[in-house]
Amino acid sequence: MKKKIKYTDEPMGKVKVIPDFLPSPEELALKDETIKVTISLSKTSVEFFKNEARKHDTHYQKMIRRLLDEYTAHQS
Repeated sequence: MKKKIKYTDEPMGKVKVIPDFLPSPEELALKDETIKVTISLSKTSVEFFKNEARKHDTHYQKMIRRLLDEYTAHQS
């Protein structure tokens, strides 16, 4: 984008104000309560999650955590 934007003081016309629908920064900053654990997983499982995480631009540990959370919620 090499072309410089020129801003003017022209009237904008009819403007519609919409209510704020975005979550507050405090809501975005909240983290789930987590506990660190040590677990041994099969090499194939870890490789699977690492590959999938790369495809979706996320962390493999987060994917495993979400999977366990879904399983727990379903079983409760």
